[in-house]
Amino acid sequence: MDFNLAVIKGDGIGPEIVDEAIKVLNKIGEKYDHKFNFTYVKAGGDAIDNVGECLPKKTVEVCKNSDSVILGAVGGPKWDDLPGDQRPEKALLGIREALGLYANLRPAIIHKALSEACPIKKEIIGDSLDIMIVRELTGGIYFGQRGYRDGKYGNEAYDTESYSEMEIRRIGKIAFDTAMARDKKLCSVDKANVLESSRLWRKVITEMSKDYPEVELTHMYVDNAAMQLVRNPKQFDVIVTSNMFGDILSDEASQITGSIGMLPSASLGENSFGMYEPIHGSAPDIAGKDMANPIATILSMAMMLRYTFNLNKEADDIENAVAQVLDKGYRTVDIKSEDTKEVGTKEMGRLIVECL
Repeated sequence: MDFNLAVIKGDGIGPEIVDEAIKVLNKIGEKYDHKFNFTYVKAGGDAIDNVGECLPKKTVEVCKNSDSVILGAVGGPKWDDLPGDQRPEKALLGIREALGLYANLRPAIIHKALSEACPIKKEIIGDSLDIMIVRELTGGIYFGQRGYRDGKYGNEAYDTESYSEMEIRRIGKIAFDTAMARDKKLCSVDKANVLESSRLWRKVITEMSKDYPEVELTHMYVDNAAMQLVRNPKQFDVIVTSNMFGDILSDEASQITGSIGMLPSASLGENSFGMYEPIHGSAPDIAGKDMANPIATILSMAMMLRYTFNLNKEADDIENAVAQVLDKGYRTVDIKSEDTKEVGTKEMGRLIVECL
């Protein structure tokens, strides 16, 4: 089978980690008789430097006409002085909106070989963790009305949180379907004791639960959820929440695993179209030094094969290859410990390809 993929390498370590992920995809193609065709386009700081804008129209067009999108990372201090609507990070919001990517799946998984890196006591966490956070991606405060106005105490800025029933229902469906494929436990996180948008969120999610009688639905306020993630993370299976709450909680969950460099993500729209990227940033301080961990990007390719192309065996192969390399004691600098073998970005990629 042929698959046409748009590739945005991005900034900082983006090009390095994407290169290793592409080597893994090419090996999968060779092994299973698939062909991956890559079209390279620009976004973020790379696009600003070369085209003069963070999200060129050509990039959006190529992405829309592809079967899926691979993204490295965007941003960095080089562009921090630009106005907010011109910064590299604006490209992320723009492309999610342009491609209709309304659901973000972020797994927080502790590999047994890396259990010692978890900052939580072993008697609480054990040697494994597997949580899926389903984050609404194109609504809420990040996309609401914003601006400046004269206020009671002078000039003030405002950002608006709003959600429609349709937006809640479509992210809720993905969350319930995800829970059905896992341990049938779903925790919906909101702030319904304070926010009207959260009260509607809770009402709609509760109504939807009637269509999923096998799923155990619970509700939790976001402040309690933040506490429970570090107090007793194993109580969670699938978490569904709003854009801003999901942004914060998924980063917190990533740190429980011990390294943000290990975690992939999928941003999905209609008909399983998706954009796949690691959850970490561009790490410009280590760019070009062959130090970046490519595993999150490589695991994002496994998510792409699974969620967009329904190639579960191929996805399993990638995940198993990563596990084998870790079990053999190979580590990039961010996850190394005593009695492990430190390797660089390219060598980590080569080892995973070798295991395939």
